[in-house]
Amino acid sequence: MTDASLWTPAALEAATGGSLRGEPRPIAGASIDTRSLEPGDLFFAIRGEARDGHDFVTAALDKGAGAAVVAASRAGEFEKIGPVLAVPEEGDDPVLEAMRRLGLAARARTGAAIVAVTGSVGKTGTKEALRHVLSAQGATHASVASYNNHWGVPLTLARMPAESRFGVFEIGMNHGAEILPLTAMVRPDVALITTVEPVHIEHFRSLSAIADAKGEIFSGLKPGGVAVINRDNPNYERLLAHAHASRAGRVITFGEHASADVRAQRILTRPDVSVVDATVMGIPVTYQLGTPGRHVAMNSLGVLACIHALGADLARAALSLAALKPPVGRGERTALRIEQGAGEAEAFLIDESYNANPASIRAALATLASIETGPKGRRIAVLGDMKELGAAGETLHRELADAVAANGIDRVFAVGPLMAHLFEALPMPVRGAAGLTAADVTDAVLATLRPGDAVMVKGSNSMRMVRIVEAVKARYAVAPDPREASLNAVR
Repeated sequence: MTDASLWTPAALEAATGGSLRGEPRPIAGASIDTRSLEPGDLFFAIRGEARDGHDFVTAALDKGAGAAVVAASRAGEFEKIGPVLAVPEEGDDPVLEAMRRLGLAARARTGAAIVAVTGSVGKTGTKEALRHVLSAQGATHASVASYNNHWGVPLTLARMPAESRFGVFEIGMNHGAEILPLTAMVRPDVALITTVEPVHIEHFRSLSAIADAKGEIFSGLKPGGVAVINRDNPNYERLLAHAHASRAGRVITFGEHASADVRAQRILTRPDVSVVDATVMGIPVTYQLGTPGRHVAMNSLGVLACIHALGADLARAALSLAALKPPVGRGERTALRIEQGAGEAEAFLIDESYNANPASIRAALATLASIETGPKGRRIAVLGDMKELGAAGETLHRELADAVAANGIDRVFAVGPLMAHLFEALPMPVRGAAGLTAADVTDAVLATLRPGDAVMVKGSNSMRMVRIVEAVKARYAVAPDPREASLNAVR
């Protein structure tokens, strides 16, 4: 066992209450999925909705897992195959309970300054922005992708090196009281709510109830911690009440509101970047964002509020934002090359396929409107159903017609029975094609693209809008210059 190991055998047993059987390999990480497992990962055989992780223990050990965490009653099945950590039979899922305990141990041993992020829209992008700017200032550990639920949060904690200087955790929910146990585990020094919008409204009686659920994040703040709140949000006062009811020692607000502590004086959006003139606690700051979009610019104010709250270098963080690029599925841009007579011309693809709700679709349409198209180019939106909107679903989809018109969208393709209500509300010249699945409209989207177009794809994850993105890239994407790739690798 090397000093570089994430967890020593003694620490694993002490934290989980388990018993090691066999000598574990040096532990380098943690995993619950054999498809992404790396050699040295501690594999947790948790029970998923469809499969039991114990069915994959052999595969995990064969791939080089440092050890497999299994229920004590199942340990005998695997101890001859490789090292296992047998954990007590506690709770509905003893392995998940063991992972939670290991996460708590990771939080207890670190001296890192911790930020927790939630919000109806923009929490993953904001988490990634915080990871980006803080990584330039010290060892930073952050949630992978959108690992923000009852297993994602403890898994992220369990992966956290003790020597981390900063930690950034995304915390999500779609029901009330889901954030409470997660923020209690993370115990953030700073907690940020990006905004409150009608997302997951199917499970809540009102927007105020969603605000109350988001406000739970402040309950986990360490004594004297900082609550960061969007001052522009209509539920600001409600969120502020949650902050005051917590152990927060301070509240910092951000937005365009005249009283915001971190205030945008001007936001200039361009096709590939945004420029923000702001004041941070009265200090003028001008910075550029490598990720375009007004909504991204607004969330960057929350990022700077967190940087100030942490006592990190504000000027350095503002400079770092210029190199921030959108993650896959959340605004990633791809140049397309489409035949034009005897030659070829460019178009652009904006991949927003990861998820969708009314606020994020409106923001994405506004970003599409800011794209400079080529001669005769059009702005094309390919939109899939937004889920978990309950009885308001039909209305919220239909009402997007106003945003389509206001942003000058030339053509809309609709995927799903709910998005069909938007399609029917659009003027005939704007209607592209509609279908129940992504596959139903893929060929129509591919056929309609022409030089100069800008096409944006967005929908709830379950709509598999990424398949349309993949099809467009497969036919039209410009291959990266290998010389540029080599340069990037050494920069």
